[in-house]
Amino acid sequence: MFEYEVCIVGTGRVGLPLGLSLVDVGVNATGVDLDENLRNAVNDGRMPFHEPGYDELVASKKFKIHKSADGIVSNSAAVIITVGTPLHNHIETDLSQIQRVLEGLKTHFRKTQLIILRSTVAPGTTTYVKKWIERHTEFTVGEDLLLCFCPERIAEGVAYKELRSLPQICGSEEDASRDAAGELFGKLAPEIMKTDFITAELVKLFNNISRYINFAVANQFALIADNFGANIYETRRLANHDYPRCNLAMPGFTAGTCLRKDFGMINEWSAYPDMLLSAWKMNEFTPAMLVEQLMERTPIHDTKVAVLGFTFKKDTDDIRDSLVPKLCRYIHRQLPLELRITDHHLADPIDEPSASEPIKNWAINDALEGVDCVFVATNHTGYGDVLKELGKTNPEVWVADIWNVGGIDQIYYQAGQLVGEKVSQ
Repeated sequence: MFEYEVCIVGTGRVGLPLGLSLVDVGVNATGVDLDENLRNAVNDGRMPFHEPGYDELVASKKFKIHKSADGIVSNSAAVIITVGTPLHNHIETDLSQIQRVLEGLKTHFRKTQLIILRSTVAPGTTTYVKKWIERHTEFTVGEDLLLCFCPERIAEGVAYKELRSLPQICGSEEDASRDAAGELFGKLAPEIMKTDFITAELVKLFNNISRYINFAVANQFALIADNFGANIYETRRLANHDYPRCNLAMPGFTAGTCLRKDFGMINEWSAYPDMLLSAWKMNEFTPAMLVEQLMERTPIHDTKVAVLGFTFKKDTDDIRDSLVPKLCRYIHRQLPLELRITDHHLADPIDEPSASEPIKNWAINDALEGVDCVFVATNHTGYGDVLKELGKTNPEVWVADIWNVGGIDQIYYQAGQLVGEKVSQ
């Protein structure tokens, strides 16, 4: 009856790894996406972004991406929608992406199809989709169409492993939808766990928010430790060592589309301050904290400043919801002579949506030439070695290293300390 077993609508960092993984286990899957550059890359056998494990799969050209849903969605037994629900600026869930997709797909839905929502959504979104379908089509969910929320819980950079190792939650209001989704994802996941719409939605949000709060506590402790003149890394090491009731996280920038907004999907429905909002404030304050605390040790005004890393996460090329642009804006407020940004995972120039113009991406050696201070904004592999070389050539340079890539358990230090050089404090 159907030409394709699965059609994935939205083949970005969530949809493309899933599509390739399904093809890898013998599922006849295809995709639909509006991004021409992404389509051209995948259809030409190239990964459009960095995600280890998929180069050979995409090179096989077994997974094709189409520009239009015409003739594709209607000929697919299952349709997996991977567009998400971002936040408006007012801590309000933005349903426009899902609305646009549903509007575009409503004439393509066919009886007996399984519709799956995959990306993180706010509580109640799947119920909203059910009502939308029943208002705008002739189908009744649970009878004519099946609908399930099946959250992705993979971490960027390890999708290939985690799609095959993490349990898959399938949330629906009736058994037929849960069973159909479980049968599909059972081809990948080692365990299928079935529940209802709202529970599945909350599981995904609670997973992300709990990590967000944990990192906020780590950043708060880093601020407290510095205020008392203590070493956060030594304090953390002693607190965690062989103690069964403590697992303090490392401080660092807590960002990315999976963490930075999800607290708002819960907070939208509460009028009162709570720990979720406090965690957001702490994590968002971290860039300003680094600038303020480094300025207690060395001036930024009229100096040359380098920022190492621009992506939101180690060894990725994803800048979505990165806190580095925010860090750069705080540095700019101090009117340095020059701000040099370098990230070897990105092209030159860096196209950052909030910037008024493309950002020059310096070669790392050029960025560090004659610099006065350095901010380690992302913990990319290799930055520790680069800083050690800087310590040999320019030991007086001050470094703000919240990720501890220098490995000396200090957030603020002079580069020469990495190689045992004597420096003036």
